[in-house]
Amino acid sequence: MKNKLTSLVIASLVALYAPSASFAAGILVDCDKSPGFTKRQGASVKKLEQRLAKYEAGTPPALALQSQIDRTNARFKAYADSDLLCGPDGLPHLIVDGDWKHAGEFMIPGIGFLYTTGWIGWAGRKYVNTVATSSNPTEKEIIIDVPLALKIMLSGYLWPVASWQEFVAGDFVASPDDITVSPR
Repeated sequence: MKNKLTSLVIASLVALYAPSASFAAGILVDCDKSPGFTKRQGASVKKLEQRLAKYEAGTPPALALQSQIDRTNARFKAYADSDLLCGPDGLPHLIVDGDWKHAGEFMIPGIGFLYTTGWIGWAGRKYVNTVATSSNPTEKEIIIDVPLALKIMLSGYLWPVASWQEFVAGDFVASPDDITVSPR
């Protein structure tokens, strides 16, 4: 009990008196203000312009290189106009500190990734459970019934709701009697 109380007091003190400044303060700066970022852009464009000088204007290689220079400048401008922070190396860095200002860098794509992987897993689980009741389930697991799989996959976009309903109903988790355990 004494150790728990001590840990609680220490955690409270750390939470109250921890500096509120970001760990990136002084190290990371806005990309448009970063000398390394500007240097990196200049070096990239300079290499392409040196290659462009070897070709006559209007030829297909010259047009392709000019297009690449325009795309490179547009990419660097997009980074400079965004809220991304660059380090001394001139590269943009993702900030994963929970600040909503940087939500677009990690949290929103992370939630999208989790939703998509959950959808894929849910559709696969539902397909296996559905074909388990067919006349030859092993064959349908090896040779996928594409119309059935597409129907299940397209209906799986509401997988969080369906999984919650199954969890509440008690169908989401197998009972311990259904799980095979090897003899010891």
